[in-house]
This record gives sequence, structure tokens and C-alpha cells, in this order.
Amino acid sequence: MPDSAVHRTVEAVWRMESAKIIAKLARMLRNVGLAEELAQDALVTALEQWPRSGTPDNPGAWLMATAKNRALDELRRRKLFERNQEAIVNETLLVGTPAPEPDRAADDDIGDDLLRLIFIACHPLLSTEARTALTLRLLGGLTTTEIARAFLVPEPTIGQRIVRAKRTLAEAHIPFEVPPAAERAARLSSVLEVIYLIFNEGYAATGGEDWMRPALCEEALRLGRILAELVPLESEVHGLAALMEIQASRIGARVDSFGEPILLPAQNRGRWSQLLIRRGLAALARAEALGGALGAYALQAAIAACHARARTAAETDWARIVALYDALAQLAPSPVVELNRAVAVSMAFGPAAALELVDGLTHESRLQGYHLLSSVRGDLLEKLGRFDEARAEFSRAAGLAQNARERALLLGRAAACGTTAH
Repeated sequence: MPDSAVHRTVEAVWRMESAKIIAKLARMLRNVGLAEELAQDALVTALEQWPRSGTPDNPGAWLMATAKNRALDELRRRKLFERNQEAIVNETLLVGTPAPEPDRAADDDIGDDLLRLIFIACHPLLSTEARTALTLRLLGGLTTTEIARAFLVPEPTIGQRIVRAKRTLAEAHIPFEVPPAAERAARLSSVLEVIYLIFNEGYAATGGEDWMRPALCEEALRLGRILAELVPLESEVHGLAALMEIQASRIGARVDSFGEPILLPAQNRGRWSQLLIRRGLAALARAEALGGALGAYALQAAIAACHARARTAAETDWARIVALYDALAQLAPSPVVELNRAVAVSMAFGPAAALELVDGLTHESRLQGYHLLSSVRGDLLEKLGRFDEARAEFSRAAGLAQNARERALLLGRAAACGTTAH
């Protein structure tokens, strides 16, 4: 296999497995920065060895084993392993009870390395922004560039947040153990945000060659389901689960056989997963029964449910979606929510009303450089027959988009406006 093909294979495996590797190493070493460093060492080793020896039959297991060996070498070098074992033996002799397994905390009821590390990284000592950036970097498989685009902030800002977060955790000697149940509530909102941002990057990749990264969606869904079992009385946990289940139901219809994007109105709804829709609606009902109908995730899930319940795009209850966005904008105001609300207004009340709303967002600092602002504005101008202006907006959006499939879609729409205009 040519070196370039091997490198692509390594990159693909790393995207799928890096979070699990880092989570496992962090549990062994009790140091986030060192865990990431040794995981990267395993990646470098793969890039060096696989072109010569060939890709292993189970590349993910190979990376995990190589990284764990690096971690064990580090433990031996620092003699931490021997000291820990000696302490366990001494404690056993004193109290006369069997020694616990070194890799298992007695009060840890989470049972999942990834979710465990998310709770640890979302420590209240860190700012909310730092918690989310660090966790997305380590466990979401997102690059600093992708995280910056998700937060609509400069890339250096995200890089600084991640570096400071690692340093803060290390200098404060934060224990690498699951917080007691009483302390989890303070971290829960950050944990939910991280899981949903991981899902979003899978659902609509901000960069790269593919429109979606389904493996990230699946991982976020898995974590959301575990969390719903862990804290079954938290309505927003069920709201998030509902939102992800319903959104994920469309994945099979969002691209054609060539991987090209299919936008919501044109999707074959017969390809939507009815199983995931049923799961999502059940989770939404659970959130509402717990009194969380007006939670941020439950509101977004209710919007997704409007699409799921409509047999065709024309039957979508856009007026209800506008009302739900009104409630969401009051609860969690943001320019992105306002932009999404404008799209719903366009469908419910016409593009002219929506364009007025979008024009009001053009000076919003957080949306400067946000390609979807130009994309939405182009769509509205096209519907109003202002094709030259629409073409300019689609071209601008394509220039800002980092995802190759999305860029091609926007350039196609720009070209179509040029043809229509003349």
C-alpha cells in the first residue's frame, strides 16, 4: 500500500479511536496532558511502522496496545506503579480485605472511560469555555480549528483555553476520579454541551472532505444514552437524548450514493429511521413528564419532532417551529438561534419577513465569517428573485465554508443563480 494510502488509513483510525485511547490513558496516568502526549506518540509510531510492516488486521487495537505500553513504561519510569501496588498490599494487610483492582474505583458507577473523563475534564475549577474546549479536543476528536468554528471565536483563543485548562488541572492535582453524585449536577450542563457539540460535528462536519462523520454521531448517542441511565430524573438529559435520536434518524437520507449533500426539503423521508424517531419521541415525552418541556435541549428536540412527524416537507408545522424558536431565543439567546429562527420565519411567513431579520444580524460580531449567515441570506434573496445578490452571497458563503462538500454545494447554488439571472 502506498505511503499516502497508509497515512489516510492512520488518520481515519485515529479519528475513530483517539478519544477511547486518551480516556484509557488518562485513567491509568491520572494526567490529561500526558495521556494525550503518549497517545500522539502511538500515532507517530503507526505512521513510521505501518508503511513498512503493513496495516494491522485490527488497527484500533494496535494503537490502543501501543499507547498502553507507552503508559506502562511511563508508570514504571516514575515508579508510580510499584508504589501504588505496595500501598494496596499494605492496606490489605492492615484491614484484612481483598485488594481492589488497580484500574477500578469502588465508587465509580459510570462504567465508561469516555463519559468518566468528560465528567473529570468538566471540573468547576475550569471556566465553562475551557471545560468544553478541552473535552472536545481530547474526546470529541475535533481539531483546534474545528472547535474554534463551533464557538465562532478565533483559533488562537481556543488553543490558549486548552493549554491553560491542562495546566490548571495538572497544577491543582485534580483527582482523576468520578465526582460524587452530589457534585455531578454542577458539571452536568457542561457535559451535555460537550456531548451535543460532538454530535453536531458528526452531523454536519465543519471541515474535511465528507459532509458528515457518522462515527461521532454514534459516539455522542452512546454517551447520551448512558447518561440518561445514570441520571434518569434530569429532564435536560432526556431532552438532549431526544434531540440527538431524532436528528440521527435523518443521517441515511442526508447524502446521496456519491456522498453529496441532500438538504432537508429534498430528503426521502422513507429513509429516515423510524426506530430512532420513536426513541427520540419517547425521550422527549420523558423530558416533558419531568417538567423540562422548556429546557434548551427539549425545545430543540420539539423542533426536530415537528420535522419527524411531518409526512412530507410541505406538511411541516413551521408556525409551531417559529414559536419554539421564540421560546428558545428567550431561554438561551444567541445569534445562531436567531438565524435559525429566521429560516423558520421564511417558511412560515415568507422570505421577505425573514430577510429583514437576517439583515439585522449582519453586523453581529459573532457571525462575522460565519458562512451560514451568507448561505441563509443567499437562499432568501434567491426566493425573492434577486438572483445577482443571491449569487454574491452564495459565493461568499462558499469562500468561508471549510467543508469541501458544503463548499461545492454553495458554488453550485451560486452558479444556478447566475444562470437564472440571465
